[in-house]
Amino acid sequence: MGINIVEKIDDLVKVKNILVSVSDKSRLDYFIPQIVDINPDITIFSTGGTFKKIGEILGERAGSVLTQVSDYTGQPETQGGLVKTLDFKIYLGLLTETYNDSHAQDLKRTEAVPIDMVIVNLYPFRETISKEGVTPEQARGNIDIGGPCMIRASAKNFIRVASVVDPSDYDMIISQTKENNGMTSLDLRFKLARKAFDHTAVYDRTIADFLKSRDIEDLNSCYAL
Repeated sequence: MGINIVEKIDDLVKVKNILVSVSDKSRLDYFIPQIVDINPDITIFSTGGTFKKIGEILGERAGSVLTQVSDYTGQPETQGGLVKTLDFKIYLGLLTETYNDSHAQDLKRTEAVPIDMVIVNLYPFRETISKEGVTPEQARGNIDIGGPCMIRASAKNFIRVASVVDPSDYDMIISQTKENNGMTSLDLRFKLARKAFDHTAVYDRTIADFLKSRDIEDLNSCYAL
């Protein structure tokens, strides 16, 4: 199977389905009510603490718009939140391309929906390793897997999906979706994609540099072998 080459897309894409899973929950109380006001029929998929926070923000309105990712995928979160969003239905929804009949058939077959916006920021790895005496095991536990995967998938598909990694961008997104009847533009999605890939690149570089700074003796002090 060859790589898909997309030649036709929509400039403006209606935001109908959002996936939100954030470590930094600042300004969600600003963003979430407004995006729901713009499109009351929106569906917000979320996980763990983010799901709880959005539920508190929306109150009674949460029942009509907020869905646990585990309810959507049919797979419960594993202990400690180890696996929450790494699921075929999630990535089909993120990577589905506009006007691709085969992708549309895959969505129908799996009862999945196209996800139009991802709001993700990552486990606080840099903050963890900045603490005095941090061990390799403590650092390892704060390496985010699902978050970077969702960011990269949504940013790759900027032709349809908005990949949001920075709460400071909420104002810009709300402003544009208000102006465009709940839709994002290609220009906005492309700007967000560039920022998203820079975000994951810095994150991975930080992890690589930390691991390079440690040796096997550091590991031996963490684990019973």
